[in-house]
Amino acid sequence: MTALADPSSGALWATSLRRWNTVCWALFGAMAVGLVATAPPGGSAYQALGLLACVVLCYAALDRFPGNPVVRPHVYLSVLVLALGGLAYLGSSYAALFMVTLPHYWMFGRTPRGSMVFLALATGSTLTGALVRQGWSAEFFGETVVSTLIVVAVGVLIGLWAHSVVEQSSERARLIEELERTQAQLSEAHQRQGAADERERIARDIHDTLAQGFASIIVLAEAARAGMAGDPARSAQQLRSIESTARENLAEARELVGSARQPGPGRVATGSVARTLRRTLDRFAEDTGLTVVADLADPECDQQTRIALLRCTQESLANVRKHARASTVGVVLARRPYGVELEVTDDGTGFVVEESRGFGLDGMRKRLAELGGRLTVTSSVGDGTRILAVVPLTGEVEA
Repeated sequence: MTALADPSSGALWATSLRRWNTVCWALFGAMAVGLVATAPPGGSAYQALGLLACVVLCYAALDRFPGNPVVRPHVYLSVLVLALGGLAYLGSSYAALFMVTLPHYWMFGRTPRGSMVFLALATGSTLTGALVRQGWSAEFFGETVVSTLIVVAVGVLIGLWAHSVVEQSSERARLIEELERTQAQLSEAHQRQGAADERERIARDIHDTLAQGFASIIVLAEAARAGMAGDPARSAQQLRSIESTARENLAEARELVGSARQPGPGRVATGSVARTLRRTLDRFAEDTGLTVVADLADPECDQQTRIALLRCTQESLANVRKHARASTVGVVLARRPYGVELEVTDDGTGFVVEESRGFGLDGMRKRLAELGGRLTVTSSVGDGTRILAVVPLTGEVEA
């Protein structure tokens, strides 16, 4: 009987149909026995059994072969309407068949309007058959018309309630399916966003560490090669710097691989942020020969803030090395009431900030924004550059 249900009706409707199917076959059998046992002598009993057999055969064909091209739901309901009129005319248990098949109008009518139409036709056919047999009388009106209309009214109320329950169940199932689909889409979008964020983080870390280290190695190698003949001691110092930078890059590469295995922000050695920046500035001054003036406080900060301050310093110094043509670099690290402030200035050629499209500045802005901080870049052609990074430290205590 599942196939007889509207596909949109859902499991509740299909289960109800299966249960009613079992009851219906039992009632059909009881009606056949009743017709044989109680029918008056003559051919009316055989005619009534023939009409009941037509109804049962159509119902069986629709039940067992729901996709057959001959007995469709509306065909069965039409046969049922005619059979009810014939049984009412013969006076042979038509009321029992009418009540037994009452749910069929809602099962096979497909829509409430279709069900109501066939139910009205069945009512009219039944009353017409009874009227032709009995004639118009007070008994006909009181016993047949009133009782039939009461049964029909109850059937209409029950049918409309059942359709309402089915529609609510179908709507609930549709909403649940939509919710599950939306949750799956959101989960997939979050996974894609997480992968994109992780790729961006790795790209930023590579740019801030390995790429800067390789650029430093290239510059030192070129300087060492150029000074081999005239200043061997200076070239030897530059070669030692190349070796040191390469070792640091190797350590950074291993750190990046480790952070990829365990997602999260990159790591640097824990300890004083001021000492970490001091080592970076000393290496920069040694490699470039520029004057570095540093005023470094030593605020206590978490690992992510320490990383952000170190990366911003490395990127700023790399820009000075590559673009500024400066002679002096100033670095100030200070603890302010609103957080930690890192300022890097140079007396180089400067640039037009609005025209800058470098990955480094964008990377610094994003890194600071992840911590609730901000980056301010001030520069103009011929007037040097000022980089100001601010990171809030809520609840942290200055060392």
